[in-house]
Amino acid sequence: MLRLFTKQILSTALSFLLVATTATAQAAGQQQPPPASSAADSAQPAPLSAEDLKKLVAPIALYPDALVAQVLGAATFPDEVVAANSWLEQNKSLTGTALMQAADQQPWDPSVKALTQFPSVLDNLAKNLSWTSTLGEAYHTQPADVMSAVQVLRAEAQAAGNLKSGSQITVVQQSPQVIVIQPTNPQVVYVPQYNPTVVYGTTYVTPGYSTGALVATGLLAFGAGIAVGAAMGGGCCGWGYSYWNCNWHGGAVVYRNNVFYGNNAWRGGYYGSSATAYGRYGAARVGSGYNPSTGTYARGASTVTPYGTQRAGQAYNPRTGAYAATHQTSNAYGNYGSSVVSKNGQTAYTQHQTTARGSVGTVETSNGARGVAGTGVNGTAAAGQTANGNRYAAANGNVYKNTGSGWHQTQGTESRGWGQQQRSGGSSAFGGASGGGWQSRADSARGSASVGRGGGGFRR
Repeated sequence: MLRLFTKQILSTALSFLLVATTATAQAAGQQQPPPASSAADSAQPAPLSAEDLKKLVAPIALYPDALVAQVLGAATFPDEVVAANSWLEQNKSLTGTALMQAADQQPWDPSVKALTQFPSVLDNLAKNLSWTSTLGEAYHTQPADVMSAVQVLRAEAQAAGNLKSGSQITVVQQSPQVIVIQPTNPQVVYVPQYNPTVVYGTTYVTPGYSTGALVATGLLAFGAGIAVGAAMGGGCCGWGYSYWNCNWHGGAVVYRNNVFYGNNAWRGGYYGSSATAYGRYGAARVGSGYNPSTGTYARGASTVTPYGTQRAGQAYNPRTGAYAATHQTSNAYGNYGSSVVSKNGQTAYTQHQTTARGSVGTVETSNGARGVAGTGVNGTAAAGQTANGNRYAAANGNVYKNTGSGWHQTQGTESRGWGQQQRSGGSSAFGGASGGGWQSRADSARGSASVGRGGGGFRR
């Protein structure tokens, strides 16, 4: 039955969006790490093995110590990394102190702000988001193991003859287990470029990491040096290069002489923020969250007043291009809503309303398919059209189809025509001025649900 099929489409789409919004709210409330004995700990993924950690940190292990510290810290804020990289692309004209002052005004973590001075590094983190997220979670949950993996790789690169002091970096064997890498000129930092699969003398394929310009040999290469003079050491900002380091013996990043573990809102990879306000007329809540395991960003908002409720949510995954949004509202007269989902260039819109007169739902896709189903005091009815133009209709047990040669009844005993069956349902959404039973997305849902694309102001 088309009616059942259409309702299943609507139910599936709305359920998906409800889950996305619920996940947002749950993530938004998680601000502090859970106690060691909490159930949330048991839900976290198993620790990565030493070999897995070596593969993970291979692209950054040969960076100067302070830059390693900045990268590990920033990786625990992958959403801010993406935002900072986009901001940097839009502000290419800013350099030196002007760039620092502008970055300092942004709401990012100090580690992310610091990487605006190293655009190639920030760009790698933003464009390899799966790797960045995994690196950040590994550092947050296994900091000592991550630091140890960096040292093991430095030892391997040194043993292979690919890590030596030169005009760009100075390599110091501080102890049998610790190799320190510092800029040869303290005022200029060179970012090493190398192929992790060969520089260590062992093939390392880093999961989730890729770059379009890997050097072919095992030797380190260097681009232009980044000036990190007095301006980055202080000046306008307290997050400059000289404020970062690695405590190899303590197994953690150091920022401004304190241990730095990154995002303290991280819980098993899911984190977010929220705010709630209460007043004499009701309450309002907003929240946002990020899931580095899937790469999904989500945000939502809701209001509750004596006159009704409104809820809106949005989710987006830049890795897959999937997008979803929903806007739902209710009042004394009924409930209404609209939603949109899209992926791979295909988009589906859904709307629904339920009042004392009955219920109706519609679905429309970007490839031309559409459907509507309703129930009211006079019975039930549904109509649909596929992308290739075939039409189907059902009302009170009678089913019809039209594949181009006119309407034919395929189920039921009544012989009334398409127009009569169409108007026997109790829902006004079948009315349409043209008599064909189709209305616009904007007209088929009422009130605040009449936003045409399912997210209103929440659409990206």
